[in-house]
Amino acid sequence: MMSLKNSLPQSYLRRLLGNRAIFIALCLLVASPHTKAANLLNVYEAAKSSDAVVGAARASFAATRQAIPQARSALMPQLNASAQTTWTERSFPGSMITDPLSPLAGQELPDQEFNDHNYNAQLRQPLLDMNAWFSLGGAKASVGAARYDLAGTEQELIVRVVQAYLDVLRAQDLLDSTTSEETAVKRQLEQVQQRFDVGLVAITDVLESQAVYDNAVVRRIQADGDQDIFFETLGTLSGDSYDVLDRVSERLPIVDPNPTDEEEWVDTALTQNLGIRAALEQLTAARRTVRARRAGHYPTIDATVTQVHSVTGAQNFFGADTTDQTVYGLQFNLPLYSGGLTRSRTKEAQAQKDQAQELLLNQQRNVIRDTRNLYQAVATDVVRVKARLKAIQSSQSALEATQTGYEVGTRNIVDVLQAQQRLFSSQFDYADSRYNYVTDLMRLKQVAGSLIEADLAELNNFMDANDQVTRLVSLRNRTGNTSPN
Repeated sequence: MMSLKNSLPQSYLRRLLGNRAIFIALCLLVASPHTKAANLLNVYEAAKSSDAVVGAARASFAATRQAIPQARSALMPQLNASAQTTWTERSFPGSMITDPLSPLAGQELPDQEFNDHNYNAQLRQPLLDMNAWFSLGGAKASVGAARYDLAGTEQELIVRVVQAYLDVLRAQDLLDSTTSEETAVKRQLEQVQQRFDVGLVAITDVLESQAVYDNAVVRRIQADGDQDIFFETLGTLSGDSYDVLDRVSERLPIVDPNPTDEEEWVDTALTQNLGIRAALEQLTAARRTVRARRAGHYPTIDATVTQVHSVTGAQNFFGADTTDQTVYGLQFNLPLYSGGLTRSRTKEAQAQKDQAQELLLNQQRNVIRDTRNLYQAVATDVVRVKARLKAIQSSQSALEATQTGYEVGTRNIVDVLQAQQRLFSSQFDYADSRYNYVTDLMRLKQVAGSLIEADLAELNNFMDANDQVTRLVSLRNRTGNTSPN
């Protein structure tokens, strides 16, 4: 985007900027070749892998998508196994052997010690479970909503990168404007002081000029600090630090949104907006949850196969100590009454479905409103940019006329200072209106659901590597000071 200083004729520019801006320009020219420069696409590529908001959204989606295999597990075969071992010590105090044929007849029964152990394994396959089936459908819809939420977060990253990048350029343009104003007012103050010294003007002209100069210094100091703040904000977003950024070229076309029909944008937004699509999936999930809760009254049927192996140290009736058995079965379960739990959970799910319906309606209304507002904002930005450019030309002509009037005595110093302020304000307003156009256009595409990385790449084609912004903190570290004094 056009530097504010480039909008004036060079002869007039040299007269306004003075030593300070010339010194800064020379510092930029001798800046270290190791200075880290970047354009919009470089910053975005870094932010994609470093932004904590997107990283958290990806982790959240990875967690949410596990709802599908968890819900599906209720319909899959279930295999369980268990084992048990016991040691038994048995005695028979006072009990005698009564078998007359036994050589131990008349003696007490001997103590017994033996080990019992067994294991069993059961395979269960649900054949009919409507609750689990509808829950699986709800899980799929919830994951679909989470996928749209993630896509929306990634789409928002594009807008945040553009906004942060343009904030740096905007801060630089404001710094250019305030620096030029400070230099011009300082020069004007010196001229007024010289005139006062020879008795051509009153002391009030000097005081007026001094007051305006002091305010200009304050604004320049504030703009100086803001530039570093916005550089730091951009670095936080991308996870990297930058010293030099490419400006947006004057070649960037400022045109009406395409298509030019507002209703087409609204129709597209209602179909493609990621927030609406996520809300639709949430509504689908809520509806399926209602059906799953109602299915709590439905019967379930499971097929089972059970394998049991038992070993006992004590003899059984048949004299054997090992038993193996395999049992095949069908299990039918019909919930008759659960204390009102199923009915209550169904009502809860119904209320949540109504909530999802209202949230969808609210999302649709907000998208319609935002689409119309942003469409009008972009259209207004196009007109505003043209008007701001014309205002620069008018302010410049007015300043020249006012200066001429001051020279011949028909205008006073206050008129000149105000004319200068209007010129510098017009220059910044022009640059600011271009940045607003870019941001509003990106947000219009975002709300319409059509914003993609290709849009960012297209905008990056209008980055000018020959016109860059240098971070003043970095510049001070290399030069020691940006002040000419």
